[in-house]
Amino acid sequence: MDEPMHDAPGAQVKVTFTTNEADLQLPEEKRQLLVPADIRRYGLSRILNSDLMLDSGSIPFDFLVNGSFLRSSLEDYLNSEGLSLETNLTLQYVRSLIPPVFEASFEHDDWVSAVDVLTSTSPAGRWSGDNFSRGQERILSASYDGLLRIWNASGEVLVTSPSASHGGHSASIKAAKFISSTQLASTGMDRSIRVWKYTESGASGQAELKPTLELYGHRASVDSLEVDGPSKRILTASADGSVGLWSTSKSSSPEADASLLPNAHTSKRRKITSSITTPQRGPLFLMQVHNAPATAAVFDPRDRTVGYSISQDHTVKTLDLTTGSVVANLTLSHSLLSLCAIPRSGGAPLLAVGTSARHITLVDPRASAATTSVMTLRGHTNKVVTLAANPENEYSLVSGSHDGTCRIWDLRSVRPASGESEGGMGNVSEPVYVFERESRQGKKKAAAGEGAKVFGVVWDKELGILSGGEDKKVQVNRGRDVVRE
Repeated sequence: MDEPMHDAPGAQVKVTFTTNEADLQLPEEKRQLLVPADIRRYGLSRILNSDLMLDSGSIPFDFLVNGSFLRSSLEDYLNSEGLSLETNLTLQYVRSLIPPVFEASFEHDDWVSAVDVLTSTSPAGRWSGDNFSRGQERILSASYDGLLRIWNASGEVLVTSPSASHGGHSASIKAAKFISSTQLASTGMDRSIRVWKYTESGASGQAELKPTLELYGHRASVDSLEVDGPSKRILTASADGSVGLWSTSKSSSPEADASLLPNAHTSKRRKITSSITTPQRGPLFLMQVHNAPATAAVFDPRDRTVGYSISQDHTVKTLDLTTGSVVANLTLSHSLLSLCAIPRSGGAPLLAVGTSARHITLVDPRASAATTSVMTLRGHTNKVVTLAANPENEYSLVSGSHDGTCRIWDLRSVRPASGESEGGMGNVSEPVYVFERESRQGKKKAAAGEGAKVFGVVWDKELGILSGGEDKKVQVNRGRDVVRE
């Protein structure tokens, strides 16, 4: 190992600048430079912006050294790594990260289990085409009180879903998604999936949420729901170990199993009565693929005939949604609780899987069992129950945990795993930002996140990062430019 360098007046370090950003490439002859050893991120950023280098004005940059962001002077970094002054450092520069600052929060009567958005850049907004217009941005929240709420971007409730006696859910809602600007779906502990029609009257400003279809087939709580607008399909995961594929269309849905309808085992005197008669249908496929509760299921971002599901049985399944069969199976080391697919150009998505062991595992669903784990994201202090990919790039995501925090990860910032606590193999990444529940500011922090657990998160290009949790609030944090290309 080289001898560590010590303080020396005018000490310099030879650096090589590199980047993956096509519009910020330096000419070959300008990539190597001698810089002061005590220089930090800001000084390096000024050098890059100078007219002798990029001549780019005032773009703030961050710098990656061996996969980790530079958070000290070059001198301190070299000393911490036991490296000498003669070391040639390769610095990868990227546009600076902007903190996900708190912007707003919306109050509920009960815990917020799930959130979704409708904007011009959200999936449902894109699927709506010309039926969506700017200024129509909406936020959907689901709650343990069994109600859905739709908000405008100013935090005003436009409509609340009806109660069970008027066609709504009869127990806590666990998941909800916009399908289009006029349709959404929800599911929860009453075992049903409900499709809703959403309308707004421009003249009166009134909004209405009306149930149009009830879907039955699961035999236990349904904790995850994913939608695909163009194909009119819904994918669900249930505590009964099954994954369901459903149609949002009454005409294309088969009849439901009569024994699974809500009044099938209720005495005549105790039958649940509703003033609304909603059509009831069954699944296209009900795939009994897990040996323990299925906790999440998602569509493949490239091919909606392919799905992925996870379970507390430690497995990740790849599903053929045209035949309802399992085509691949991966077994990990812990109970799996949350899932999102991160698109990758020119290949299969990377699957981010939140675990009961407080970390996130990145897996390639195509890989063999020996090379399944691509990377581990460490930092949470309680189980990771919700994940969302950054809509603007392929290398960052946000996670929500029962520890009361959301954490933002940049998959470019990695280091080799070290020690038994990190498995001793593969790559590890740590969060670039951590933000807590604003409602807990000034209060004593609970060790395991009691009173502040995060249950749902979504990342939208326009509205930012929205999360819901045990504090009965939808919280909005800045999401744009938090992790830049």
